[in-house]
Formats: sequence, structure tokens, C-alpha cells
Amino acid sequence: MGGGLPETDPYDYGLLDVGDGNTIYWEVRGRPAGLPVLIVHGGPGSGRSRSAHKSFDHDVFRIILFDQRGCGGSVPSAADPTTDMAHNTTEHLLADIEALRAHLGVDRWLLYGGSWASTLILAYAERHPDRVGGIILVGVTMTRPREIDWLYHGLRLLLPIEWERFRAAVPIQEQDGNLVEAYRRLMEHPDLRVREQAARDWCTWEDAAIAHEALGSPGQYSAQNDSAKLAFVRICTHYFAHNAWLDDDQILRNAQALRGIPGVLIHGRLDLSAPLLTATELAQAWPDAVLTVIEDSGHTGSPAMGTAIRDAIARFAESPA
Repeated sequence: MGGGLPETDPYDYGLLDVGDGNTIYWEVRGRPAGLPVLIVHGGPGSGRSRSAHKSFDHDVFRIILFDQRGCGGSVPSAADPTTDMAHNTTEHLLADIEALRAHLGVDRWLLYGGSWASTLILAYAERHPDRVGGIILVGVTMTRPREIDWLYHGLRLLLPIEWERFRAAVPIQEQDGNLVEAYRRLMEHPDLRVREQAARDWCTWEDAAIAHEALGSPGQYSAQNDSAKLAFVRICTHYFAHNAWLDDDQILRNAQALRGIPGVLIHGRLDLSAPLLTATELAQAWPDAVLTVIEDSGHTGSPAMGTAIRDAIARFAESPA
């Protein structure tokens, strides 16, 4: 499965009512009778990828994408300050994925995604292992407190000037505390100008963490439009300030639930946002998973990582679980 794979426009799409006043956008591409694959987006709050489906052979796979609560085509948008974030948690997203599976009549599906998506996929697979035929994760995270602390505090060791700017953007009385929580509060401020500035400052820091990734996509966070940026940062800070409502090491402790599910873990050695240790720990706890380390890749990929992703997809296309 190299370049030039056939592509299709969505042949089915819609809004699924998932309760609490929320509807999630979904779409399906590829072959209606093909091997079902759910592409889960990162962020949290980034919205569905416009390109991830291109790695899948549309003649082989039934490719399902969706926007998680509050972002993309799902409504209401987290960019709207009146949107109640109490109904946007990891538990809600897990229920949404299961509701989407039932709505589309899928028995078991392949799960694909990276960064935050890997956390959500792992939590879903541990909850519903009988519904998962395989997993491909790129840029593995488990959203543990120490991973969040590394990205928004510890990484200052490597990016001291950029981190000081990130820190200086919150009120002075909060600069020596939890910066994620400080930004979460800024994203709830009644003044749109305050929220927009906080979103810009947050994305500037996120871009600093990937700025060295010349083979990937440096600058991608700040490139979002204003509305998408507001939704992304509001959702990110909401989730990370609450440690994604997951107990510390919960996913790793429950990894035995993944037994029998084939997995491929693909991780860049140069990933500053999500260091390789997390992927290594998961691979050790999940014997059915194979870890592939991409030497020249960071968090946003490289041509070698693209090849590894296509090889992993081909493995499931040739030998579906």
C-alpha cells in the first residue's frame, strides 16, 4: 500500500445525538462492506483529520471519522463560552464512541489515532475489548499527570525562553502554580479578547514544542482559525486540568484487558511533547503490541513515520483480526 491509494468522498455522514444537548458529527468513506476502521483525532479538541483517511485503501476499508464533543462539526462548540463543559469528559467521549459504533452497525473495528487519541483509544479498548479488532497508535500518550506536567512545566528545561513567555501570559499570582489550570481559567473569562489571547499564547507554546520537527508539521497549532483555536484550547485545558478524569497509571494497570488485541505502536524518538518512555512502558505491559521507533521523527511525523503507518495499515488489511 504505497502512494496513489484510491480516495472517495464521504458516502454517508450526519449528526448523532449523544445526549446532554450534544450532537457529534461523523462521516464514512471508502467501501461500505469494507473492514471498519475508526480514525480518532487528537487534541483533545483538534477535530477530525482532513488527511488521515488518505493512508487507508478506500477499496479495502470502511473509514469512519468523527469530531469529539465541542469541536469540528459537532455542536455546541466549545468556542462558545455558554457551552457547558461539564458534559465534556473522557467518560462522555467513551460513551459517544460506543453510541457511534451501534449507530453505524459495526460489530468490531480497527482503531487508529495519535497523541490524545491514543489515550482515548486505549481507554475505550480496555472498556470494550470485544469490540476492537486491532489498534494502531502514533505518538503514544496515556495522559498521566506526569505526562501533562512534563509538557507544560518540565519541558522548560529544553525550551526556557519559550516557557517563560508561556508562563508570563497568566496572571502574576498564578505564575508559580499550575499553569494548565491558570490557562483553563483564562479560557472561561467573560472577555473574548482575554480568551483569544490565552488561546494564542497556549498555541505558541505548543508550537515551540514541535518547532524542531522540520520533517513534520511545525507551526500547526497556531495555524488554526480563531474559532477552532478557542475550542481546541478550551477543551485541552479542561481535560488536562482534570488529568482527563483518569486515575494515575489507570491505562497501564488495566493493560491486561488488551490481551489478544493486536497492536502497532509507532513513536518518534525526537518527540518532545510525548517522550518515548510512555510508548515503551505500554509495549512492555501489552504483549500483543509491537513498538516501532522512528529515529528521525518527532510528534508530527516524518516520511519514515508515514511509511511505518502505511505498513501497519497494510498488516491489518492483509490479515484482519
